[in-house]
Amino acid sequence: MVKLEKINGKNVWDILKLSVSEEQKSFVASNTNSIIEAYTSITGNGYAFPFGIYAEDTPVGFLMIGFDTDDYWEDAPQIAKGNYNLWRLMIDQKYQKKGYGKKAVRLALDFIKTFPCGQAEYCWLSYEPENKTACQLYRSFGFMETGERDGEELIAILRL
Repeated sequence: MVKLEKINGKNVWDILKLSVSEEQKSFVASNTNSIIEAYTSITGNGYAFPFGIYAEDTPVGFLMIGFDTDDYWEDAPQIAKGNYNLWRLMIDQKYQKKGYGKKAVRLALDFIKTFPCGQAEYCWLSYEPENKTACQLYRSFGFMETGERDGEELIAILRL
């Protein structure tokens, strides 16, 4: 069974040990950077929900959900305002191609649809144009590219 567990003092060190392959490192920030970004978002009046992805009791990945913007996000895309985003998704290189990413996205969307920060119309995400695996995964859930970008990354949205 795949489950999400909030990052806490007990599990953070196990999550920080996870990583993608060398070829994938340009597609996703390290878990260390992501957890720092979650902290700075929260202290900047924003919302971040960092989770470990677990297969039974084994940590296999990291996922982070955000909502709206924070005080320091100066170049936020318009879609970020008042909407949820699937901010990060990574599956450790040892556990890829086992369906964990797909199950984690389903769990993330289930969490988002509880509207923990209030109602929203969309969930959005962004990914590197070269990351065909991410594109296929997100399209399988109905995410559609908007033609806009967040920096160099393509933005895709899903109506909630």
